[in-house]
Amino acid sequence: MISKLPNWVEYGAFVLALVAGCINAIGVLGFEHQAVSHLSGTATLLATSALGDSLQTTLHLAGILLSFFLGASLSGFLLHGSTLKLGRHYDTTLVIESLLILLAYYLLSQGSFYGHFAASASCGLQNALVTTYSGAIIRTTHLTGIFTDLGIMFGSILRGETFDKRKALLFSIIISGFIVGGVLGAYLFRIFEFKALLAPVAICLALAGGYRLYAMRYSAQT
Repeated sequence: MISKLPNWVEYGAFVLALVAGCINAIGVLGFEHQAVSHLSGTATLLATSALGDSLQTTLHLAGILLSFFLGASLSGFLLHGSTLKLGRHYDTTLVIESLLILLAYYLLSQGSFYGHFAASASCGLQNALVTTYSGAIIRTTHLTGIFTDLGIMFGSILRGETFDKRKALLFSIIISGFIVGGVLGAYLFRIFEFKALLAPVAICLALAGGYRLYAMRYSAQT
């Protein structure tokens, strides 16, 4: 599946992973140490909170899970098909993601925990966006699957199977992007606090604009 994707996908994957890593770092530092770009830890906290924490905490964690789900659902509504195709609403999805992050910034700067939900929805939207054209191979908002796939690949090498260099490169790019985004998010948060979320907003808008210009230029040449 990855071999069928255009070469510029690596650049987009790096940028999207950077955005997710940035948001997640800000979340860990500022959202009561709550990750928002992936749900495994949140689901575990939800399960444990049912035994001892307040009902408000439990509902809050459930809201984060639901927000991620709704963000992914919105992406599924806007996009269709399992192959990357110019003309689909990838730019619209990125603009909506930027608006959700902007909403998260506004709410969190006002002291509202509803900002956590907006940030989680933006990550769900982004993760579903990438999934629709990669056949569920690429993830940009968390690294568990990426490390698992890399481990499987290297294990296969030991059996003498062919090594897919492009797939390994793409996964390495995503890991690098997420880590770089985490460093960027942590650095910006220490200086600007929740205003640091404006960085992923700008990146998403720039990516949406770049995609639209590329699609228009491609259409004009065909």
